Amino acid sequence: MKNIVIAAGYATRLGELTKNFPKPLLKIGKNTILGRMLDDIDSIPEIDEHLIVTNHKFAPIFMEWASQQHYTKPITIIDDGTETNDTRLGAVCDLLLAIDKLSEEKTADGETVNRNFPDDLLVVAADNLLFFSFREFVDFARQKGTSCIMCHNEPSVEHLQRTGVIEVDGDMRVLSMEEKPQVPKSHWAVPPFYIYMKHDLPLVQHAVADGCGKDAPGNLAHYMVSRTVMHAWPMSAGRFDIGSLDTYHEAVSRFGQE
Repeated sequence: MKNIVIAAGYATRLGELTKNFPKPLLKIGKNTILGRMLDDIDSIPEIDEHLIVTNHKFAPIFMEWASQQHYTKPITIIDDGTETNDTRLGAVCDLLLAIDKLSEEKTADGETVNRNFPDDLLVVAADNLLFFSFREFVDFARQKGTSCIMCHNEPSVEHLQRTGVIEVDGDMRVLSMEEKPQVPKSHWAVPPFYIYMKHDLPLVQHAVADGCGKDAPGNLAHYMVSRTVMHAWPMSAGRFDIGSLDTYHEAVSRFGQE
């Protein structure tokens, strides 16, 4: 299983703090936001590589950071070629770029050819602090044998109107998903963490050409739910989403000593 980290955004809501520096590499105590996540994911036996998709502006910073890490699984930095927030590819296109890289192979004479689709994929956004292990999510997906999304119970309708919302049956099979619904059909909200099984990757690869939205990672899950079997894993603990300057300072204050 490959771990794909979507980290190509420009974090404009954090102002000067991320004008010339990537949000995932901001410090929380002695570690970074991304480092805290990879400390957990790297320990999962099924994971054999971390692929971090970033933009051209921040790629050198990620490469320098990666050169100083000592994880047991290799880190590959993928530059999506964009340099501004206005020209960003969007999370779904960045994931497709990573899949294309995994599906390419160099011949002895240096020619690039396509090979079979890569392994199952764990796909994560790089701007959250998590209070559970992705090990539980991977185990759930292995048990179900399907592509999976995470979910959590969100009591606030106002919050549900700003995120993806799913309906599930008694086996946690996803029946439907809506992005930012005005009238949510359930209280199951979807954070940006997904597992896509190898057998579903042909669907993923053609999603954008088939009309899937590009910007948010939830667009792809929304597209996939109506085309393949997906299950939802209820998070066993909480998370802290770092989306603004205020939430970053709160994270440093609350979790910087952990």
